[in-house]
Amino acid sequence: MKLLKQPRWNPYAVGIGIGVLSWVTFGLMHQALGTSTTLPKVAGFINGLASSEHVQANAYYAKLFNADKGKVMFDWQFFLVIMLPVGAFIAAKLAGSKFSEKVPVLWSWRFGDSKLKRYALAFLGGAIMLFGARMADGCTSGHGLSGGLQLAVSSWTFFIAMFASGLITAFALFGKEGRQHV
Repeated sequence: MKLLKQPRWNPYAVGIGIGVLSWVTFGLMHQALGTSTTLPKVAGFINGLASSEHVQANAYYAKLFNADKGKVMFDWQFFLVIMLPVGAFIAAKLAGSKFSEKVPVLWSWRFGDSKLKRYALAFLGGAIMLFGARMADGCTSGHGLSGGLQLAVSSWTFFIAMFASGLITAFALFGKEGRQHV
């Protein structure tokens, strides 16, 4: 129980845990660990409530979930996505975390103190990332973790490109002066 109350866990132990979780998902679910497929599945489910014919005729939705082929809406990945924020909340409560920064210092220095602006641009960035994840047919956890564990060249290429674009974006947004405001 003492481990669960620590504010930060050992990154090597967490890495081993993620590796074991990946073995479990490969072994029991016959799928790689990832989360980005859940959102289009939910969209297909909601569209199906309005027009099941549309969903059945849509090749993209048919690829994602089809009860005839054993693909269902409420699978293990759906519940993983639902439980991620629940687990994060429980972990924060167990650790006694009081951190509640609304606008990071670096962001405030560069773009001002507006919470609305920060949240709107964070949402936009997440939407762009999700769009890219669906175009790539996988998310950062799918490519970076599961594909990296399998030594897939496409996943390592993605991971390197993601870090490189992150560095370029950070310098474009904050420049060298941003280091002084962290």
